[in-house]
Formats: sequence, structure tokens, C-alpha cells
Amino acid sequence: MTESAKKPPREEIEAAASPPPRMLRETTLNEARRALILDAARAVFFELGLEGTSLREIAKRAGYTPGAIYNYFNNREEIYAALLSESLERLKEAVDNADSDPAEPAAPALLQARARAFFKFYQDNPQDMDLGFYLFNGAQPRGLTPELNQQLNDQLRATLLPIQEMLVSLGLAEAEAVAETTAIFAHAVGLLMLHHTQRIRLFKQNAQELFEQYLAFLIQRIS
Repeated sequence: MTESAKKPPREEIEAAASPPPRMLRETTLNEARRALILDAARAVFFELGLEGTSLREIAKRAGYTPGAIYNYFNNREEIYAALLSESLERLKEAVDNADSDPAEPAAPALLQARARAFFKFYQDNPQDMDLGFYLFNGAQPRGLTPELNQQLNDQLRATLLPIQEMLVSLGLAEAEAVAETTAIFAHAVGLLMLHHTQRIRLFKQNAQELFEQYLAFLIQRIS
């Protein structure tokens, strides 16, 4: 038997490795349905809060029966966690991809760029901030299981890790870097809260300018 007779043609190998068209269609439809459920849930959560939201209402907004929701999620908490997880993924991508000014010293500039990316994400997406900090739910993760809450907290920490790594590269010990990262996080969130609620007008200040000043002082102090 020749070598070519022993091996199947390349086209047959690729066809065998590819999912059947029907499976691809089902996967695409399932992803579209899941996205539709999440879009409907996002609107309901912001209107009614986590505790005021029911699967029935989410299903109604999505155009499905409540039973159909269970093909994708077990309860409203899983839907909420999926929304927040997706938001944190986008936040992490923004921080990871932050570019620094090439004219500035590398490490300080990259630290500032990453911190700015974190701040700008929540500045441009206030609903993501509400979602991330349970602001429509009394700032408490009510209804989430400890496992889901831990998973989401880990994701949030991961978004801040690039900032912490730059602090270490600037010479801080790990514990010091964690403390400074926490301070950056707290400063950003506090200013954003004042910005989004417009309370900052009481002080006639600009949240972004204050955050820039904070970063400049931080660089001075640790350099």
C-alpha cells in the first residue's frame, strides 16, 4: 500500500475535525439567546435592583418563558454574576492594554497609564460601576453565594494586579505595593462616586484633575 493510500486526504481530516454545521448553528443561537437574556437582565437590575428582580420579569423582557431561562442560568444571582464578570473582563482588558507616554520614564508612566485606564473605564461606564459595587443594592452582595462573591472579588483584584506590579517594579515591597494599590483603588472609587452623583460640584472640583494630582504626588513620593 502506498503512503498516499494510508493517509486520508487533508480535506477529510479538516472536515472530521470541524463541528457539523448544525452544531455550529446551535452554538450561535445559544450564544445569541444568552446575550439577549443578559441584556434584558441588565435593564431590569438597574430598574428594580437585585432583590426586586425576578426571573419572570427578565424572561418577559427577553421575550422568553421563565422555564427557558433555566437552560442558561439557575437563578437571578447567576445572571447578575455573569453580567458583573463580563464587566470586569472588559475592565481588565482596558487596564492591561493601557499605553504609556513614550516620552516619560517607562515605569512611572505605565503606572499612571494603568491607573488612568481603571479610572476612565468607570468614568465612561457609570452603570458598570453601579453593577460592580452593588450600589443599587445597599453596597452589599446580598443573594450571591460565597463562591460567586469570591470569584467576582478575585476578578476585581486581577484588574488591579497590573497596577500593583508597576508599584513593585518601582521598588516597593509587596506589602507596600498592595497598600498603595488599595489607596489608588479607594481614591479612584471615591472620586468617581462624587463625580457620578454630582456631589463634587459642592466643592467646585473636577474628579479627573484631582485623580491626576493624586497620581503625580504618588509618583513623587515613591520615586
